[in-house]
Amino acid sequence: MLDPRLCRSFLAVAETRSFTAAARRLGVGQPTVSQHIRRLEDEAGGLLFARDTHTVELTARGQAMLGFAQTIVDTEERAARHFRGTQVRGRVRFGVSEDFALGELPEILRRLRRSHPLVDVELHVELSDVLAQRLAEGRLDLVLGKRRTGVPGPGRRLRREPLVWIGSAATTLVPGQPVPLVQYPMPSVTRRLAVETLERAGLDWRAACLTSSLTGLRAAAAAGLGVTVHARSLVPPDLTELPASLGLPDPGEVDFVLLSRDPAEGPVAALAEFVTDRLGDSGVARL
Repeated sequence: MLDPRLCRSFLAVAETRSFTAAARRLGVGQPTVSQHIRRLEDEAGGLLFARDTHTVELTARGQAMLGFAQTIVDTEERAARHFRGTQVRGRVRFGVSEDFALGELPEILRRLRRSHPLVDVELHVELSDVLAQRLAEGRLDLVLGKRRTGVPGPGRRLRREPLVWIGSAATTLVPGQPVPLVQYPMPSVTRRLAVETLERAGLDWRAACLTSSLTGLRAAAAAGLGVTVHARSLVPPDLTELPASLGLPDPGEVDFVLLSRDPAEGPVAALAEFVTDRLGDSGVARL
């Protein structure tokens, strides 16, 4: 039987394609993750990852290891739940900012289903500020969203994320012309930051497209209608981070936050744990 600790490190690297990101997710140092992978490769009799200075990819042996490692981790979790005598059940009203919904959310929900099959999720996808208001009104139990850095508020900061300008690979900007923005409606954290960043830099802008969904934003940006600001780790695969040569100012950072209306218990606490494991830095700060 393979050591579940080694399997967890292997799965984290396989999912993030980064030893650094895997260590951050697991709350350990990168040398620990590297050591775990070396030990697992010794047991597997060969390399599990092909690595260079820029990429980490699974080898054929690594692809074969995925199923075995996941089975071992799942079995350990089921055994722990059985002998603790706990079976979490209930419903969670979960609000998620849309850029998370198309990125990290599926894996969070898969893990929740595997570990707590009796927990039901009522999912709400909206802008972060709208979700925070619904939480305050008692209409949601848990919210995963974004907040401007330096702005105090309730909840837990999971991590601080760089913002980047994104568009299509063919995006061009005309010098001396207003910057065309693809925007969410207000209240949108990234919209406000994009506008404020341009105005501080003395650049004119125009609303080239207004859309209430990430699908619409992706379509407009991919078609070359304009540019927008997005958290770097959540950039959709059909869009690209724009180069500094276009002359756009640094939009700064944003906080990923997790909010709950009451002390998290039962199914709410279970889901919050998976969100934190997936998105949190080690040593995250309480706000």
